[in-house]
Order: sequence, then structure tokens, then C-alpha cells
Amino acid sequence: MVSKQMQERKERLEDILVVDCDVHVHETPGALLPYCDMPWQKALEAIQYLPEESYNIPGFSPGESSGGYQAQFPTGHKTVRKVLTAEQMRTELSAIQVEIAILFPDQLLKIAVLTQCDYAAALGRAYNAWLLDQCASVQHGLLACILACPQNPVDAAREIRRYAKEPAVVGVYLPCAGLDPLWGHRMYDPIYEAAQEMDLPVLLHSVTVTHPVFPFNNHGFDTELARHALSHTFSIMANVTSMVTTGVPVRFPNLRIATVEAGVSWVPFLRNRLDKEYIGKRREVPFLEQKPSFYMKQFWNGTQPVEEPENLEELATFIQLSGEDTVLFASDWPHDDFDHPRKVHQLPVSNETLRKILGENALRLFKIDAQGRRVNL
Repeated sequence: MVSKQMQERKERLEDILVVDCDVHVHETPGALLPYCDMPWQKALEAIQYLPEESYNIPGFSPGESSGGYQAQFPTGHKTVRKVLTAEQMRTELSAIQVEIAILFPDQLLKIAVLTQCDYAAALGRAYNAWLLDQCASVQHGLLACILACPQNPVDAAREIRRYAKEPAVVGVYLPCAGLDPLWGHRMYDPIYEAAQEMDLPVLLHSVTVTHPVFPFNNHGFDTELARHALSHTFSIMANVTSMVTTGVPVRFPNLRIATVEAGVSWVPFLRNRLDKEYIGKRREVPFLEQKPSFYMKQFWNGTQPVEEPENLEELATFIQLSGEDTVLFASDWPHDDFDHPRKVHQLPVSNETLRKILGENALRLFKIDAQGRRVNL
């Protein structure tokens, strides 16, 4: 089948709708300051001029201390490429053929590690207000995922209901880096209830951290290569396992769930592994009416960081095993390890499958049309 598809004349990337399900805005303490409640606004004033390293601003995006915990090389990720305006974002995304972008934060990828509940919730509210005011725009194809602060699920649910009818809001961002407990815990049910009620999908997004919670207690690795290779995928696998085995898809059967920034090769492995365990331990999960894979097949999964085997047919096989109707193109733009849409366009799959992955699946997930307009408002 693959060889026949490879012989098929490929549609040009320019002729395919590209929806990028993982694009990052660049929020800073100074940018959020006018949108933040007192007294937390004063905290942002105190750190707004601190130098930025890679997702590391003390008291805002906690990371390794200045200088890091290992040798720094010229290729190391010491700084974050900054995209500061919606106009710059639109111009540069158009240059790589992206017509619709789903927006996530930069620094607040690490919001889950903040220990002050009220501060984290205030940052979440400030980020959401700033995102809608300064970045999100249906006209520019820049669509927002509202940040759901895990430290305060009740407040997060209020934020979802507050912004759900905004035309540029299409989803709910669930932070995964350093999260404790995992997203299957019932304390998060208010978030799922609000998202299901407002017909918005939830999207799990991770980032590399070293933190004393599973699965981010990766301090035993000697290199960033090892930490970065496993942190994202382990985090998503742990949270998907938590959600399935605690019955989130059963309690919220109409909730659409997606993962981004973990690739897709883990998906068939985890489905089969959970099914294997279910055979002997199903009494532990009597609320599951089907095998775990049944629920996982209803999840969407983003391609980034796309696996890059020498033989692209292997990647095409991963796509097929993951489900060509639920795989989403995601780039992680503008980060230095982002995936250009042409990488997915190279896949030896049919034009129909390419159109699904690059854009059509995302239209179904977010319930938007080809212009980025919500069809359920």
C-alpha cells in the first residue's frame, strides 16, 4: 500500500490546508503585568527585567539555576526565540505555509511547578486575558487554548466558561510539566466538566523539567539529550494512562482529548501495553466498559517532535497505527527544534491522508472551518 502511495503524484504543500496544533506565543512578566491581579502584579514588577534563559525566569517559569546543571555548548538551548507580536507571528507562519495556528505559552509551560496556588491561578487569569487581547485573532488565523491552572481547578473551570464563547478560543491547555497529581485525579473534574459543557477540547502539553515528581524526577540522567528525549513522551504517557485508568473518558464521554509535543510512536505501544494489563487486572477498573485502547483511539495526537527514521515508511506505519483520522500536524514553532510542515509532507502516504494530518483532523477536533471560524458558536 505504501509503495502505491509513493507513486501517487503528491499535492503541493502550498495547495493543502495546514493547521499547526502547537505554536508558541511569548508571554513575559512585563507583558502579563497589566492583566494581573494585586498583589501578584507587584511580584511581576519585581521580576520583569530579569534576563531570560530557556524557560527559566525565577518566580515565573522555574527552571535550572543560572548556568544550568551541566556544561553549556553553543548548540545548547540557553535562550528562547521570541515572537513578540501577532503581526510577526502571522507573517512568519505564512512563510512556512501555516494558515491556522493553535497557540500555547512559552514560560507558562512550567506553571504546574509553582507552589503558591493563588499566584498560579492569578498568572493563569492574566495569561488568558493577555492572550485574547494581544495575540488571538480569527482574522489572522491565530486561535487560543485557554490555560487551565491545575493548582486551582475550580478557578480554571470559571476561566473556561468565561472565555468559551470567544470566537478565537478553540481549546483548553492542560500543563503537564512537573504536574502532581497527574491529570486523571478527580480533583480536576471541574475542568473536564466545564470543557465538556462548553464543547472545547482539552490538550495536554509537556516540556522538559527536572522536578521531584513522577515522571519528571529525571535528575539521574547525565545529559540534556537524555532528559529531553524522554521527558515529554514519559509525561504524556503517564498522564494519558492516568486519565484512562481513572475513567476520565467514561465520566466525560463527550470530552475531546488531545496530546501535543510527544510525537506519535508511543501511541501504539501504550495502547497495547494497557490492553495487556487490562486482561488480568480489569477488576481494578470496573468502570471501564471497553479495553483501554478503545478510549485511547478517541484521543488526538500531535506529530511534533516528529520521529525521523531513515526509512520514512516506518514513520508512515506509526501514523497508520496511531490512527490517520486522529493524528494532528504540530510544529512547536518558533522553537529551535520546530518541525516544518514539509517534514510531514514528505511522508509516503496518500494525498487524502496528508490532507487529514496537515489540517482536516484539526478542523474536526476544534470544530472550526477552513478560515478558523468556530462552527458551534
